[in-house]
Amino acid sequence: MFIREIEEKDNYQIENLIKDSLESLDLDREGTAYYDPELPRLSTYYNSIKDASYWVACEGEEIIGGIGIAPYVIEKGVCELQKFYVRQDQQGKGVGRRLLNTALDFAKKKYNQCYLETRHELIQANKLYEQNGFALLSSPIEGSEHSFMDRWYIIEL
Repeated sequence: MFIREIEEKDNYQIENLIKDSLESLDLDREGTAYYDPELPRLSTYYNSIKDASYWVACEGEEIIGGIGIAPYVIEKGVCELQKFYVRQDQQGKGVGRRLLNTALDFAKKKYNQCYLETRHELIQANKLYEQNGFALLSSPIEGSEHSFMDRWYIIEL
């Protein structure tokens, strides 16, 4: 397995991985990445934003996971961890941890804090965040667009 920045050729695979993941958990709902208008063109989206990036984890030509970092509250040096998904059959094998480390290493060079929004049903993901130093917040940071999310985390970088 190797991790690299997203390329245009990856858009279709990562879109399907994200949608399949959300569908499998009955989270293919308004207010999630499922309906994000940028989802079909993630490479273009992340390449167009200063201090943002998206990485994919690959086994050969097959994408097995992805994660992004983008600015959130620029004036406070806060970025957001975005669209972090690992294919179900690859979970528990260290793929998520390696993707998270890649994203946080990037974020540490540009930001003071990293924020994320998720759902309580994503037990393994929540455990991973907590094991890696993210603190659970009681409410979202102002400006949240993901109304369906019910867990919010932040970490000092």
